Amino acid sequence: MTPTISDTENRMDERTHGRQVVDQTESGTTLEHVEDDQRTREATICVVGLGYVGLPLAVGFAQSNYQVIGYDVDETTVERLQDGEDTTGDLSDAAVQNDDISYTTNATAISDAEYVVIAVPTPIRDDDRPDLSFVESAGTTVGSKMSAGTTVILESTVYPGSTREVLVPKLEDASGMTAGEDFFVGYSPERATPGDEEHGLSDVVKVVSGQTEAVLDDVADLYESVVDAGVHRAPSIEVAEASKVVENTQRDLNIAFVNELSVALEHMDVDTQDVLDAAGTKWNFHDYQPGLVGGHCIPVDPYFLSYRSEQEGFDPELMQTGRKVNEAMPGHVADLTIKALNQCHKTLRDSRVLVLGLSYKPGVGDLRSSKVSKVVDTLNEYDIHLEGFDPIANPDAATETFDLEVQENLSFEDFDAIVLATPHDEFTQIDPEAVASELADDPALIDVSGAIDEDEAVDAGFTYRRV
Repeated sequence: MTPTISDTENRMDERTHGRQVVDQTESGTTLEHVEDDQRTREATICVVGLGYVGLPLAVGFAQSNYQVIGYDVDETTVERLQDGEDTTGDLSDAAVQNDDISYTTNATAISDAEYVVIAVPTPIRDDDRPDLSFVESAGTTVGSKMSAGTTVILESTVYPGSTREVLVPKLEDASGMTAGEDFFVGYSPERATPGDEEHGLSDVVKVVSGQTEAVLDDVADLYESVVDAGVHRAPSIEVAEASKVVENTQRDLNIAFVNELSVALEHMDVDTQDVLDAAGTKWNFHDYQPGLVGGHCIPVDPYFLSYRSEQEGFDPELMQTGRKVNEAMPGHVADLTIKALNQCHKTLRDSRVLVLGLSYKPGVGDLRSSKVSKVVDTLNEYDIHLEGFDPIANPDAATETFDLEVQENLSFEDFDAIVLATPHDEFTQIDPEAVASELADDPALIDVSGAIDEDEAVDAGFTYRRV
């Protein structure tokens, strides 16, 4: 049954909607700003999606004395959280055991929240088009359960226009209510950085937006209460949506430049890092390093921006070229490995190569979207015997994800080469001389990010290559 205005009025009498109150008029429900921090803290917030974005957000709100409902469709994730286990590896077991958070797979709990924050994945399809199916599904679920007067805030990465064009219709269809009259919508792009303790939720300025100035004020007040760094009020939802994909597209393009530079300099027999060190002495030179570009943001977000741009009739060639360059880097790393083995007079099909670091970035165990897998796939084409090791990632998950044997305990014995793909701290502290003594004669070290000192590696007897 569609809620009536009187239904909404009665509900708001029972509990005040945080810093906002509902004014019932003939045209429906409107939002007025209320400067009262204590009343906001009494609001209940439901976070939909308890991954690397949603869970820290739920914990952050709970630590700021909000009542929080953590909702996810994954029963295993919820059960682990109910047992007090941090499922992201970025928080702590103690943090997720906050008494102000309840974890559930029961969507009915959404109806108890004044604010619903949606933080579900937005991957790309095999054809590089955005996949917003999780946002659509969340919109249907939230819409079917939310109460009148609720404010829904999307945090998932999307292309400009998605909140109004994709999420809002799902919310309206499932609820029978009208956005801007019976419920309210905002957008605040996530800026989560897994494995980075210095840039957590409270430490990074939060971009916020709302469908009206009153909603923007309310959403800004909500996030200001948990983000010490403050908020930036975007003038529209579309600006906030675009800002997220632009942040990572900019990084993708800059990394693509130094990646292409590294390949060009490799052909010239000029050391890339030496060039960057020299160029970096100029005051306005930007420091970017070549390497593999994996993860859930940098290699994904440019596709969102390109997709939307193409819909409007403009083909963004530079963005697309940058993506092609970075997607080619795993092949370049594999090529460096083959050249190093040849230089060491190794027969490829008789060679044994150990890949150190399988996750997409140092300090995290997330194997999804790791470009190391493409390095492995290319080397497998040459019948090279490959093994891998990652001190953080789950060995069973790594074995399932990568087409190679994964060591549970690190052993260098009798390998012909090491590919240091992801420089976890455990690897940057290794002694090249001690490692070389365990390897086969004339070993090679392919150090993707330059984590090991080249002179020390060469002195230890390695044939050394880096991107």
